[in-house]
Amino acid sequence: MTLTAEDVQPDAVVDDPAPAAPRWTTPAFWALLVGTGVLYLWGLGSSGWANSYYAAAAQAGTQDWKALLFGSFDAGNAITVDKPPAAMWVMGLSGRLFGFNEFTMLLPEALMGVGAVAVLYLTVRRTSGAYAGLIAGLVLALTPVAALMFRYNNPDALLVLLLLVAAYCTVRALDASTVRRMTMWMAWTGCAVGFAFLTKMLQAFLVVPGLAVAVLVAAPFGVWKRLGALLVGGATMIVSAGWYVALVSLWPADSRPYIAGSTDNSLLQLAFGYNGIERIAGNEGGGPGGGGPGPGHGFGGGGMNLFFGGDPGIGRLFGASMGAEASWLLPAALIGLVAGLWLTMRTPRTDRVRAGLLLWGGWLLVTGAVFSFMAGTVHPYYNVALAPAVAALVGIAVAQLVARRESWVPRIVLAVMLAATGVWSFLLLNRTPEWWPAIRWIVLVGSIVVAVLLAVRAHRLGRAAVAVVVATVVVGLGGSAAFSIYNVASAHNGPGTMSGPQKAGGFHFGGPGGPGGPGGPGGRADSPELEAMLKSADNRWAAAGIGSMSVSDLELKTGTSLMSIGGFAGGDPSPTLAQFQQYVADGQVRYFLADSGHGGPSWHRTGSAGDITAWVEKTFTKTDVGGTTVYDLQSPRS
Repeated sequence: MTLTAEDVQPDAVVDDPAPAAPRWTTPAFWALLVGTGVLYLWGLGSSGWANSYYAAAAQAGTQDWKALLFGSFDAGNAITVDKPPAAMWVMGLSGRLFGFNEFTMLLPEALMGVGAVAVLYLTVRRTSGAYAGLIAGLVLALTPVAALMFRYNNPDALLVLLLLVAAYCTVRALDASTVRRMTMWMAWTGCAVGFAFLTKMLQAFLVVPGLAVAVLVAAPFGVWKRLGALLVGGATMIVSAGWYVALVSLWPADSRPYIAGSTDNSLLQLAFGYNGIERIAGNEGGGPGGGGPGPGHGFGGGGMNLFFGGDPGIGRLFGASMGAEASWLLPAALIGLVAGLWLTMRTPRTDRVRAGLLLWGGWLLVTGAVFSFMAGTVHPYYNVALAPAVAALVGIAVAQLVARRESWVPRIVLAVMLAATGVWSFLLLNRTPEWWPAIRWIVLVGSIVVAVLLAVRAHRLGRAAVAVVVATVVVGLGGSAAFSIYNVASAHNGPGTMSGPQKAGGFHFGGPGGPGGPGGPGGRADSPELEAMLKSADNRWAAAGIGSMSVSDLELKTGTSLMSIGGFAGGDPSPTLAQFQQYVADGQVRYFLADSGHGGPSWHRTGSAGDITAWVEKTFTKTDVGGTTVYDLQSPRS
């Protein structure tokens, strides 16, 4: 198989179906999707409930329609999770359709991963050809953080899929034959971004500059018509996100759950505060890595800095915390972006290859800059939002450079991209030197050898072309693929997780012994006696505890509604002491679960959570049930 210039041409003309691509691309595309499906579905559910915080909300959504609508943590609708509910809708509906368990909860996430690879291929193909699309899809599928988060129940899987749909619609707008069709496709772009806002709020908007620049530069119409299409896209974005914001605002506050993470029970305050400006500015509280997860939400100590992204700065994406997630081909993507813009600088304004570079380059640079310099809460798995842009830029650049391999400059750039990937992969793998030590040397030596071969003989490979392509894929993606396979083969759980084997000096948050995992602060050992007691309660809430980590696993095991006082980590001002006292007086909550004996975080004794704890301890009788201190709220102290 020899790649020709025709192979890297865009496969779509204005608004018409794509002309015939090389025959080998169709079976290759389906093989890519099948392989991705096998990888992401293999052993799905082996991590149990993964993030039990979101799992409990998904379970609540299968038990109560209002809980599903608002993304409530509990079926009694005391408080929501600290994100908008779109991801909970998907998992909750899957549980309602197929029965709720670990597999059916994570099935939509894995399918979204396959869908993301497909949409990325289709998007890149329309601007840069099928060859570029296949490379991009393969790189995305084998990015460690993608193999992690498309098998996990955090909102990021849906976020990435929706943003890729927005990119696809934008590219279709660039292909439009009429202003009306361009505007229609930009309206769909806005709709996808709006629903992405309902998945993870302001993070959805980080890709908007790249999408907008591509349309402003490359759409085949006058500047005012381009601006008009962008305005329509902005309007539909506001509508597709705003309908739910309006619903929450207009719904009587006393008949819906409290919006967790907000200070005033407002979705907008959550978006622009805890999940917005505070994440960037870093005034959430004193957590590791330059900012903890909010007042009373931080954890201190050593390796926890890894979980919170490390120190802000230009090197954060390559650092000990984030490097193994999505940076394996980041140097190659940056080199490819510069090379691609150089190769297309003399092309017409509407050139679609350059438009694709502007779109994905804007996505990568804006998102990467925010992740690098934000001083608030940032977790390594956020990098899944960077993975599509890295993959697309690598695919586009490689296809364009190979098509121009008769010239020595493209060959040198291609060789530099591969050598840089091999060297950086070696350094990443060297951070876990005891894990498969031979891989890093195979990748390093192999990449340098193949890079030299490409620089010298890429235009005269002849029958050896297939072997060189295979070798390039093996050494270029070897490290990334190894970590992806590790992620699939290993269990991950807790509020967050990281790719690859444990790093020296750190640990995986939520893993065995880590916070939020078995034996961590707030965690509870299995107790059949306690579980039976909760199942026997027929109150609106069988029990209440401080923070989600004290009750989420019990809620999942028992299927009962448990109140998480103070939201995720106990710091939210809900319920107030007066509200909780009224719930108790009305018989709506039966038991209060005290700290599980692991020295719960200090905020358990401050604010609303502290007031409630002190009142319960003073007012009601306590007993020990399976190692947990339980207060019977129907049994006052004499």
